[in-house]
Amino acid sequence: MVQPALRTSRRRRITGVVEIMLEKKIESAVKQYARDKGWLAYKFTSTAHIGVPDGIFISPTGRVIFMEFKQTGKLPTPMQQREIDRINQHGVYALVVDSVEQGKGIIDAYTV
Repeated sequence: MVQPALRTSRRRRITGVVEIMLEKKIESAVKQYARDKGWLAYKFTSTAHIGVPDGIFISPTGRVIFMEFKQTGKLPTPMQQREIDRINQHGVYALVVDSVEQGKGIIDAYTV
């Protein structure tokens, strides 16, 4: 889906239009990139607890990162943000990712 360009730092500008990527495409590309770098990448769902992040990533050195994937420019729901905050308060990284480049950058930043 392509929409007219908007002024926001969260969206990619491509020849005057903004490319809106779907959550599942971002998630799939970031997971494949992480696996190519030697990370474990899992889909995380909980039937008993809603709002948990979409993915768990474990680096080759044991670092754990949770990622909540969102469509380009979208924000997490209040419940999702609450869970992200709770995870971060326990010393584990939980991040919102709305682009493939951002997800790859996170994997690169935490790859030793």
